[in-house]
Amino acid sequence: MIKIKVPASTANIGAGFDCFGLALKLYNEFEFDEIESDGLIFLQNGKPSSIAIEDNLIYFSMLEAFKKYNFKHKGFYINVINSDVPLSRGLGSSATCIAAGINAANYFMNKIMTEQEIINLATKIEGHPDNVVPALIGGFNISLVENNNVVYSKINLPEDLLFVALIPNFQMSTESSRKILPENYSKSDCVFNISRAAMLISSLYKKDFSNLRTSLQDKIHQPFRGPAIKDMDLIFDKSKEFNALGEFISGSGSTLMIIIDKHNSEFYNKMDAFLKTTSACWKMKILEPDICGAIIV
Repeated sequence: MIKIKVPASTANIGAGFDCFGLALKLYNEFEFDEIESDGLIFLQNGKPSSIAIEDNLIYFSMLEAFKKYNFKHKGFYINVINSDVPLSRGLGSSATCIAAGINAANYFMNKIMTEQEIINLATKIEGHPDNVVPALIGGFNISLVENNNVVYSKINLPEDLLFVALIPNFQMSTESSRKILPENYSKSDCVFNISRAAMLISSLYKKDFSNLRTSLQDKIHQPFRGPAIKDMDLIFDKSKEFNALGEFISGSGSTLMIIIDKHNSEFYNKMDAFLKTTSACWKMKILEPDICGAIIV
């Protein structure tokens, strides 16, 4: 039996649509073992799960890896022993399942897959690399796909930054969130995003936080997803008032992400008090970046 621990991730990070992603210290953990019979025994916290095999992304990812390498196998036992990454909240829950499934398959195939092959397959399953790359290797990553091969670069983050996840009690599926986006964008909107994405990387590299809020602006997805997130504008206004460094929608939502300086000791209590006055129920988690990614423990 093996255990695999995979971090949550926040994607897009403002203007980096489908290519920026950051792993965070919030985890899903999984147990895997081979069984003599065919098929799947799937548990959540040790109890039988109602999720159908065809809807099980963990098992599907394992099978995709086995199929790619023509690996003959019997059945498997999978137990989700810890699920701190909430579903459909823009924190990469699907990426944790994909990363866990492929890593488990690779383990049972005697580790024949390279890191690049794991990343390529995970991206093929997910459809884009922004969440799966940091889930697999940790850190802040810029990722793109070139000729079915994922090209990625890890950026060193300043140690002074913390990421505050505001997680509401309502979901936003990635599929529905993508459907509300336009098919085409103006040249000026594209230039807007290119400039902000480039400035964000420069600001992080130079540890210059004066332009961070401006660098997190976006015209590709946030203007269209924002209206579905209750009180987002009010929360972002208060975040600025409470001396945060910048704000953005985490992935496709519904989680909002706020970047603060680690010395901003008053932010949590002030934001917590304000959130209690809003119409939705919010959970707030202050998270550090995860630099390791998926690990077998």
